[in-house]
Amino acid sequence: MGYAIAQEFAEQGAEVVVLSGPVQIPVPKGVKVINVQSAQQMFQQTMQQYQSGADIVVLSAAVSDYTSANQSQSKLKRDGETLHLQLIPTQDIAASLGKIKKDGSVHIGFALETDNEQANAIQKMQKKNLDAIVLNSLNDKGAGFATNTNKITIFSKEGKTLEFPLKSKSEVAKDIIRFAETLLSC
Repeated sequence: MGYAIAQEFAEQGAEVVVLSGPVQIPVPKGVKVINVQSAQQMFQQTMQQYQSGADIVVLSAAVSDYTSANQSQSKLKRDGETLHLQLIPTQDIAASLGKIKKDGSVHIGFALETDNEQANAIQKMQKKNLDAIVLNSLNDKGAGFATNTNKITIFSKEGKTLEFPLKSKSEVAKDIIRFAETLLSC
């Protein structure tokens, strides 16, 4: 979804910077991409780019919530013993941005949910000081990852709910951008 949104913003004349993990997606024309390899790099680059100025921040990446406490620089060989991994939370990018949110900027997050979808999405929006959140449901056929279509619901902090039918990701991107523009003009 992130690249489709970036492409649509660029086509409308916006200056667009995408922070991207490893993907096999062509870079849209007019979009600057900064590649990262880890959740920590994504956090650092997001904070750096935000300080450079952004009117609209769309947080669509599915950044891992946890990382390994002890990372190995070499292969872990099987030795017949059970391997236990200790996981630690990654830094929450959306929540960190919410704490330093600039007046007039618009922050839109994404929530991929399977249970208590609406309540979890709204709680995430409030907790992270987002202006709106886009709910993706894995329960909807044709939505989510590895498809060219998506079905979303947008919730705003003012209590507005916009539900959209299944559409191409480029059409979904247009819906999200139209909504973002209404928030920017408020």
